[in-house]
Amino acid sequence: MKDFWIACGHHLLDRDESGGLCVTDEFLKACFARPELMPPRDACPVERRLHRELLGDPRQAVSADEIAAVADEDARENWRFVLAFRDLLLRHPTLEAAYLATVRSRVNDLPPLFVNQLVHVILRNVLDGCGDPFVLRAAELFFRPQRILPHDQALLLGDEEVVGGQSPTPVLSLMSMLGAMTDAQLDVLRDENAGDYWQRSDQFDMACDLTAGGRGPIALAQVMVRWISHLLAVDVAVEPLRELHDARLTWYVGLDADATRIGDRLWHGERLDEHSAGGVLALFRLTFADTSAAMDDLRGEPVYLILAMTPDQKLRMKPQNLLTGLPIKRLEMVT
Repeated sequence: MKDFWIACGHHLLDRDESGGLCVTDEFLKACFARPELMPPRDACPVERRLHRELLGDPRQAVSADEIAAVADEDARENWRFVLAFRDLLLRHPTLEAAYLATVRSRVNDLPPLFVNQLVHVILRNVLDGCGDPFVLRAAELFFRPQRILPHDQALLLGDEEVVGGQSPTPVLSLMSMLGAMTDAQLDVLRDENAGDYWQRSDQFDMACDLTAGGRGPIALAQVMVRWISHLLAVDVAVEPLRELHDARLTWYVGLDADATRIGDRLWHGERLDEHSAGGVLALFRLTFADTSAAMDDLRGEPVYLILAMTPDQKLRMKPQNLLTGLPIKRLEMVT
């Protein structure tokens, strides 16, 4: 099976008996080797020593006084964030457990960069052995903001960073060391070029076709099924919908902030105007394989999933909503 998403560092991690990812010194060292943490030439002695020691022993304790002694303000902030991320990973048996603890606490004290990195590497574990580039490209929506690309007949999504003209390479020192900086050339993922995905997976430079009735929504549904199964040990089926008419909206999950606002309006019986309705990118219906897993008053009822774009035509999916928003009777983690 071909490898993909090498830049997330999944090969630096171990797995426990249940298939969860266990942090290793090698993975932590890769975090400390990030470009943002490399001391510049004019860095103070404290910052240089801290960086050198953590590369040697990435689990060593670092006091708040040590961070405060770093001369550069931006460097101090970077160290606080990365050490908070490291400590989160060290407090939990697996990365999956660390991520679940973060999203369930609803405390947004980690920058999106680190949250997305967690989602990225966990999804690499979830999709290990997947041979379908369409599923892998759809999974990128979980951790890479997208931009809607102008097109008359299709709903196309391109990676926001790539479309915006920035470097297509993730901000991870691992890929920088491999010399993987390349110019982005965006192609729509299709059957004819699907084989190219494997060598381009870390560049995020292939557009996703999310047109209703096409392959994209089906692929995204498969990712959601595997995400929920891996993290919550709950089996579900997810079916893409072309439209939602006269459905009894007993429960819904917004897969992003804008979708949640739209769902709230529908929940309260409002009719969407044309502009608001046009912001909906995709709809899905989720059902539980075991109806007893759902809350008693919702047993047998479907859950509707809504995906929407921002007013400036971007998509910032929140995969944590699939873990915290479902009407599950008892949330348990398998890792």
